[in-house]
Amino acid sequence: MEHTKSFFQRKLKTDTNDLIIEGPLSSDELSQYSFHEQLTAFRTPKKQFEAIKGIADLPEGRIIVARFEGTIVGYVTYLHPDPLERWAEGKMENLIELGAIEVVPGFRGYRVGSQLIEVSMLDEYMENYIIISTEYYWHWDLKSTGLSIWQYRKVMEKMMGAGGLTPAPTDDPEIISHPANCLMVRIGKNVSGSDVDKFDHLRFLTKHQYSNRRS
Repeated sequence: MEHTKSFFQRKLKTDTNDLIIEGPLSSDELSQYSFHEQLTAFRTPKKQFEAIKGIADLPEGRIIVARFEGTIVGYVTYLHPDPLERWAEGKMENLIELGAIEVVPGFRGYRVGSQLIEVSMLDEYMENYIIISTEYYWHWDLKSTGLSIWQYRKVMEKMMGAGGLTPAPTDDPEIISHPANCLMVRIGKNVSGSDVDKFDHLRFLTKHQYSNRRS
């Protein structure tokens, strides 16, 4: 699989500044910008910036950013699932994960997250992928938003829906450990039926493993 990437860009107006939503970007292109100091959801800004530059240069890796002039104020990442996760067990080249999405507090409320996902889906090559996002309530910024778990879940569903991702059932232990957690999925129109079957097997891997032990 070639993992072809096509660049797209759009402008997003806010009450204070115009943002540029663009990508996928390479690590060299990302290095031309600074990384906002409030992008701290996953690790320190310096370490997170290095992490997304590393993802950008993976064959399948995609980084879409929102920037104000030369400063990145939001981003979304796509890459193959972590090798330790069940989603990697099928070794599916066309299965990628929306691994992280983050927007600085000052630009929330302008649909920046939705715009990041929308721009990422403008690339026709995304139709060759099964795209997943694993949503866990303990990753959500409930404190600063003041939202309840279920309100935040609704926000996440709406944002992911901007890119065509919808909730899908699974027996993954972490996801079913809390009713607010969910698996979001988008199956591209060019994905074969056999690959959909392989993915369905991964979604219910626990059931299949249990059945195999009994047989």
